[in-house]
Amino acid sequence: MTSIDLNADLGEGFGRWRLTDDERLLSVVTSANVACGFHAGDAVTMRRVCEQAAERGVRIGAQVSYRDLAGFGRRAMDVPPAELTAEVAYQIGALQVFARAAGTRVSYVKPHGALYNRAVYDAEQAGAIVDGVLLADAALPVLGLPGSRLLELAAKAGLPAVPEAFADRAYTPEATLVPRGEEGAVVSDPQAVVERSLGLALDGVVTTRSGERVRVRARSLCLHGDTPGAVELARRVRERLQESGVRVEAFT
Repeated sequence: MTSIDLNADLGEGFGRWRLTDDERLLSVVTSANVACGFHAGDAVTMRRVCEQAAERGVRIGAQVSYRDLAGFGRRAMDVPPAELTAEVAYQIGALQVFARAAGTRVSYVKPHGALYNRAVYDAEQAGAIVDGVLLADAALPVLGLPGSRLLELAAKAGLPAVPEAFADRAYTPEATLVPRGEEGAVVSDPQAVVERSLGLALDGVVTTRSGERVRVRARSLCLHGDTPGAVELARRVRERLQESGVRVEAFT
């Protein structure tokens, strides 16, 4: 039976402000990418999400980012490799404290936003991320785009490299994500997101913005928690996958 993990970005609030419906999304997804304080999240939020994830048996992932609260981690930045390595390890370490306190652990690492996209092609930045993961825990899987420098270097370093796909993001013919600043970068039609999820899980293919079909082999499927109607959409995706014979389960 085909199986796939469903992951979502959670804990993306700060103080009294909340962006994602963490509690309801945790009833649907199998892995939670928890913001570690650099693009969103604070100590109270991180602790709360870890406790809620542990209660539901959802795997916890450290979603590491450039230090960019004002830009939500989506602005391009040039960070020296040694500094980025230390900051990645710092973020993972902070989340590990709250995961352990909740009776669980950090199970993987996923970069966020601009850092995620930069690590697709930039070997120096990707290598700095890998070094940060190794510094924090040399057994942690790394979640990233198939064919990226990040997954390539993670595998070379002995870290489990886990490819993921995006049901609600537009793809280029090179099987990379269309930049968020471009028109049509986010797929907003719920039915289209559900059908794309099925295509990715069952056939390993997705239709690009220009209409071509490209191969995207993934072990995990990302559903963004900050899109309108995210919870109901995630439920529809999970139900349709299961109805089609796909087993929805964490990759770790």
